Formats: sequence, structure tokens, C-alpha cells
Amino acid sequence: MEQKSLAKWLKFIIIGVGICGLIVYFAVFTSLGRSLVYDNPEFEYCYWPWLIFLWITAIPCYAVLVLGWKIAANIGNDRSFSFDNAKYCKWISWLALGDTIYFFVGNIVLMFLNMNHPGIILMSFMVDFAGITITVVAAVLSRLIKNAAELKEQNDLTI
Repeated sequence: MEQKSLAKWLKFIIIGVGICGLIVYFAVFTSLGRSLVYDNPEFEYCYWPWLIFLWITAIPCYAVLVLGWKIAANIGNDRSFSFDNAKYCKWISWLALGDTIYFFVGNIVLMFLNMNHPGIILMSFMVDFAGITITVVAAVLSRLIKNAAELKEQNDLTI
């Protein structure tokens, strides 16, 4: 596959993920929360804190999409193995780690405020595990891209 074609596909996928994220964060979470409150009015005091908590988790996710867009643009410009892409992957790693820590600590805080159930915390461990996995993969990818960029730079200097 050609670099420009690959970059276009990556950008298309990033746009699709962004739209799906908007639907999940602002339509699905809102309607699920409303139906939960409708079925169980005693949980009404939890609706807005949980909704705001979940909306805040979207901020790093969309920052990662912006960095992914920059990586796709570099791929389209035939700069796949560049120090910029290594730096963007490193930032993706840090954002994923921060979002994972925020999600874990937020769940614990909401539990101590009596706005969470221990079963929800156990299920949120899957989200935390996914976040840690993304953190590690992005950090390793950053290192590999940096090594490839160094090799490419050395190779470009060789006649």
C-alpha cells in the first residue's frame, strides 16, 4: 500500500473513531444514565457526577486522536520513521497512562462518596488493563520508531 493511501485510510479511521466516541460519550452514556435513573430513582444523585467523570475521560482520548492525525500526516509525507512520530507515540503513552490513573482513582473516589458499586470497580479493572496495555504498546512503539529514525539518519549520511 502506498504511503499516501495508507495515510488517507488512517485519517478516515481516526475520523470514524472520533465520531463513534462522540456517540458513546454524549448519546450512549447519557441515555444509559437516564434509563438507570428512571428505573432506580434512588441513584439520581449519582447521574451528574458520573456523567462529568466519564466526559472528562474523553479529553485525553481526543488528544490521542489529534496525535494520531499528526502521525498519519507524517506517514503521508513519507516520514514514517521520524523523531516527531516517536515523540507523538511517547505523548500517546503518557496520555493513556494519565487517563488510566484518573479512571482508577476516580472510581475509588466515587466509591468512597457512596456513588459507586464494588462490582463496577471490578468491571472497570478491564478498562484500566486496556489503558495500561495501550500505555505499554505506545511506549514500546515510540522506542522502536526512535531507533528506526536513528538508523535512517545514519543511513542517509552514508554514501
